[in-house]
Amino acid sequence: MGNVDEWKRSHYIILSEIIKDELSESEELKGGKKFEIGNTISHVTLQRFFENDYQDKTHNDLRFLKTLDKICIFLGYKDLNAYIQFVKEKRQENEENNNQKFLQIVYDYCATVFEFYKQFPKHKPELFKDLVFDDSPFLERASQFSKELCDRDFQLVTKNNRSNYEVFDINIVTDEPNKKILESQEFWNLLFKVGETGEEHFVNQLNTQIYFIRKIDNVWKIWDNYNPDAGRLNNIK
Repeated sequence: MGNVDEWKRSHYIILSEIIKDELSESEELKGGKKFEIGNTISHVTLQRFFENDYQDKTHNDLRFLKTLDKICIFLGYKDLNAYIQFVKEKRQENEENNNQKFLQIVYDYCATVFEFYKQFPKHKPELFKDLVFDDSPFLERASQFSKELCDRDFQLVTKNNRSNYEVFDINIVTDEPNKKILESQEFWNLLFKVGETGEEHFVNQLNTQIYFIRKIDNVWKIWDNYNPDAGRLNNIK
């Protein structure tokens, strides 16, 4: 029946018979519930249902609710309420999975930043290509700040875990179809040495950062970032 573009009356008659046979064997309709809602749905009702030929007032009709109950039982659910609960849980699960994707972008970005620092004095902004848009103002600023540090021969000290970072409390503060704004708490504990002089510079800061993530050409990446301490190392003379 599914291989036709448009159903005819005969298709609904066949479906009505299939539903009747299935519901007659259903455990959910054993006992009193069978007499309460019945175990058949007429082909006329099915045709109206699938062709959306119902008025708003019909949706509150007890017969309509019983029809939905029987359709849900036919589809393998205990009743209409069980189907509604399943849909709610599925929607919530999808929302949680979707939110986790954006939280993961922030986690991945911070991990990439740490790897980026470990490459100093080599300047490798290409490490961010999968996370930050190439023409974004954020990448332009970050590249400029970091290039100055590389030119000054900054090197990250990682021996004995001297440099580390932590990201926590990430929240989505704006949730739009093509834009997400996330707020994170980040702790950065970094030790840089400068070339042959061995001069040391410490970064030890806890701050709130804001990430602006956009969807362009069906791809989600970071477009901009607000970091209150951006360029702090560049101001060290």
